[in-house]
Amino acid sequence: MHSTRKPIVALALGSGSARGWAHLGVIKALEQAGIRPDIVCGTSIGALVAAAYASGDIDRFEAWTRQLKMRDVLSLMDIHLNGGMLKGDRLMSFFEQYFKDRPIDALDMPFAAVATDLHTGQEVWLRGGSITAAVRASIALPGLFSPVWNDGRLLADGGLVNPVPVSLARAMGADIVVAVDLNSDILGRHLGVPDRQKVASSVGSAWRQHVPEALANWLPATTDVDARMPSLIDIVSSSINIMQVRITRSRMAGDPADAIVAPALASLGLLDFHKAELAIEAGALAVEEALPALRRLKIGS
Repeated sequence: MHSTRKPIVALALGSGSARGWAHLGVIKALEQAGIRPDIVCGTSIGALVAAAYASGDIDRFEAWTRQLKMRDVLSLMDIHLNGGMLKGDRLMSFFEQYFKDRPIDALDMPFAAVATDLHTGQEVWLRGGSITAAVRASIALPGLFSPVWNDGRLLADGGLVNPVPVSLARAMGADIVVAVDLNSDILGRHLGVPDRQKVASSVGSAWRQHVPEALANWLPATTDVDARMPSLIDIVSSSINIMQVRITRSRMAGDPADAIVAPALASLGLLDFHKAELAIEAGALAVEEALPALRRLKIGS
């Protein structure tokens, strides 16, 4: 006798720093196609967007990302060198003011986030407590955001162990998992030789205005470098990309999703949070390309 139970559908949102705004385009396009998940989970920036979705705040959140400018991104950065380049308190204080913090078990749909225990290397699934605390732990990218203490554990970005949390979605009871991979096309794409004069006059000056004086004086002048060498941010970005792509391939080979949505996001850098329009459009286009595979799963209306 065959079961007539409707399958439980989960959306697993992957890590990818500023590329994560593509998740907003994915969610909107899925809903327009009649596909609304029963469960949502995420890693890093995916946890942040998943939290907004599970809270019922996704439209307001998208509106906020679309109006972000470079100066807004910089204003949220509390730069220091203890634990990470960015402490993260200013960013999370903003979210607590703009989006109401709630217990995870009080959200509109089941939600969970992935973090990494820095002492043991274990993957940590955050399925209870404050949604803000869960997101803050999940986005703590080493070297960028400081790790945080949570229930006696020092937690960092979940992308270190599970960049696209298909396994978490399965553990939450999903029959069908739609995964969003933000890093499928990015290897080596941010290692171009930069225009040194342009960097010095724009990004360099903007960053120096928002760092402590001692740190600004410590930073090397952009003109006193090997002209063949990519920028520090590009090198860090590419290193993170390599790590996350390799881990994603390994994890998803062992626990594959039922469908994968893979936005083309190679043009976006690690900190391009002010380019939401481009990322959201890429997310929506990726859903359109994945629709035949999604329809074969017989999910949605």
